[in-house]
Amino acid sequence: MKLLLAAVGQRQPSWAETAYDDFAKRFPPEMRLELKAVKAEARGSKTAEQLMAAEATRLEAALPKGVRRVVLDERGTRLTTVQLAARMEAWQHDGRDVALLIGGPDGLDPALKATADETLRLSDLTLPHAFVRVLLAEALYRAWTVLVNHPYHRE
Repeated sequence: MKLLLAAVGQRQPSWAETAYDDFAKRFPPEMRLELKAVKAEARGSKTAEQLMAAEATRLEAALPKGVRRVVLDERGTRLTTVQLAARMEAWQHDGRDVALLIGGPDGLDPALKATADETLRLSDLTLPHAFVRVLLAEALYRAWTVLVNHPYHRE
């Protein structure tokens, strides 16, 4: 199974790219983590709705057909690490690759959110996008270690 992190925004601070890459390379070949960053819409005189719609079009184009869509949203389901591991195990049994969608500064277009197979939240806090990528990569890696009884995660 491939985990595809589809995110709005191509340019991130070097520390965030380094941290994300560190976690991404830890995944085994049978569960790769891949980043698909799409361009954020220029924040000129457009409305938030127009910005989100343009970014949604780019995200849609980046997603493989038939992929399970997991939207990251502040109103999504809260999961512990062990619960996320259980979700990952269920995703594996589903047989589809999984795309985790991260919106831009204005969030995700409501029409794109409506196509989600599920909606998750990372935190009750508002987080910078660079942190979200790193936090999600670490959370997914930690959940994978739970599945394979790797000592990275301790309870």
